[in-house]
Amino acid sequence: MSATAWAQFALLIAVLLATAPLLGRYMAKVYGYGEGVKAPGDRFFLPVEKLVYRICRIDPDKEQHWTRYALSLLAFSAVGFLALYALLRAQGALPLNPLGLPGLDPNVAFNVAVSFMTNTNWQAYGGESTMSHLSQMSGLTVQNFVSAAAGMGVMAALIRGLARRGARTVGNFWVDLTRGVLRVLLPLSLLVSFVLVSQGVIQNFNGHTAAATLEGGAQAIPGGPAASQVAIKQLGTNGGGFFDMNSAHPFENATVLSNFVQTWAILVIPFALAFAFGHMVRDRRQGWAVFGIMFTVWATFSLVIMGAEGAGSPRLEAMGVDQSVTAEQSGGYMEGKETRFGPAASGLWAASTTGTSNGSVNAMHDSLTPLGGGATMLHMMFGELSPGGVGVGLNGLLVMTVLTVFIAGLMIGRTPEYLGKKITSTEITLVMLYVLAMPVVLLGFAAATAVNSAALASLGNQGPHGLSEILYGYASTANNNGSAFAGLDSSTWWYTVTMGIAMLVGRFLLIIPVLALAGSLARKRPVPATVGTLPTHTPLFAGLTVTVVVIVAGLTFLPALSLGPLAEHFTL
Repeated sequence: MSATAWAQFALLIAVLLATAPLLGRYMAKVYGYGEGVKAPGDRFFLPVEKLVYRICRIDPDKEQHWTRYALSLLAFSAVGFLALYALLRAQGALPLNPLGLPGLDPNVAFNVAVSFMTNTNWQAYGGESTMSHLSQMSGLTVQNFVSAAAGMGVMAALIRGLARRGARTVGNFWVDLTRGVLRVLLPLSLLVSFVLVSQGVIQNFNGHTAAATLEGGAQAIPGGPAASQVAIKQLGTNGGGFFDMNSAHPFENATVLSNFVQTWAILVIPFALAFAFGHMVRDRRQGWAVFGIMFTVWATFSLVIMGAEGAGSPRLEAMGVDQSVTAEQSGGYMEGKETRFGPAASGLWAASTTGTSNGSVNAMHDSLTPLGGGATMLHMMFGELSPGGVGVGLNGLLVMTVLTVFIAGLMIGRTPEYLGKKITSTEITLVMLYVLAMPVVLLGFAAATAVNSAALASLGNQGPHGLSEILYGYASTANNNGSAFAGLDSSTWWYTVTMGIAMLVGRFLLIIPVLALAGSLARKRPVPATVGTLPTHTPLFAGLTVTVVVIVAGLTFLPALSLGPLAEHFTL
């Protein structure tokens, strides 16, 4: 990689290390109610919260059993889905529609409503040519806030389950949802929005503006409230773009600085939650251990993808194309990338967006090198826990930590313990439900698609790359990511329906076992540590956890990856 690429990578790490611990400490206080923790900013936020509770008839002092917490989340999600679906279908008859766009097709409306309700933001449509300003603001942006806040609430419930002793409750979903939106997502989104507007990201209510090109032709330049949606799409690890080209579009991502700020926004909350975990369980070493696991996996994938894209294509090299770094060019493989970013910033973004449940792109992943594209796919298949989506990433990593503790306990012949809680068959059953749900739907739908002639007609490529397009699509939806290999036309009924189902499974068949695990752990009383207790804050345990994650993902997905990106790489 070039010196510039190393500098970008180092600067991002430095900014994350400066901001994530502070944000994590703040979020621990936001979600630490019921433990005698006073949340900062009560003078400003508490009156607004009380108004919300009064209007919605919520008792903030009444906590919920994990089953009631789960039912509240499911009910809220169902209402959100129905409201968004109705809005999208009726779009043509509603205001703030300067282009007079019609309502969406039923299948596409179903797919979009599921996508944004599950924090996936998979987009089987073109943003500026399909969605009115009202749909973007009142439908999609609202779901960006509440779906992210719901994920953080589940995270808080799991941490409470680990921290509490002999408790029957794990918090209050409505309080977690309200606090996540008002105290975390809204303030950060306002800050990021101002920065993006200063860099040229548009924020207006215009339709298309007619402009004359230098060649004498006509061009329609789109407008709309983009900056406000871009801010929360990144901070909430949502990823859905206002424009069809997502963050590769200059109206969403205008400069190198806006690109850096958006990359930071994708990562800061997921990394901060690791530190929030340490504060909430009253053991900061545990937070640093979780952060270390997240950082190691994310940094490894970042360097692999940045290196693969920076090295260029052997085929272009054989044709005599100069892919070296010079004063006139950034070097590397520039297919599908913006010249204002180059391969380094594009590779770093690709690793960050697939390591979280974000899914936004500043380059076309379908045009990445086989190794770069395969790495993005594998990063999602890891379960997006490095650092993962807001809340759900930490959930996934803690689930894998419990599995690691269980395996280590079997190796040394002791009953496994994590943070003083004994891990029994009940917890492991829930862990296995969590671990198996995503691979079953991903590989199952990918296999069905591979033998469906009608579905194969949607591929932009044949052979190994065509299989990669299928695998990437279902890896993205089953992991609630939302990015895509753009060569796949996912607007047909097969993909809109099956990917909608994959998104539902990837969201709720993972969240429900996590809440059940939280409830089971909350009821347990801690046992005293002994000389045989496995320390879970050490580099040794962190390395063992990474090994377990790699083995689980490798055994599950290596055969499919061998037929897709790896086979394509060896044909170069």
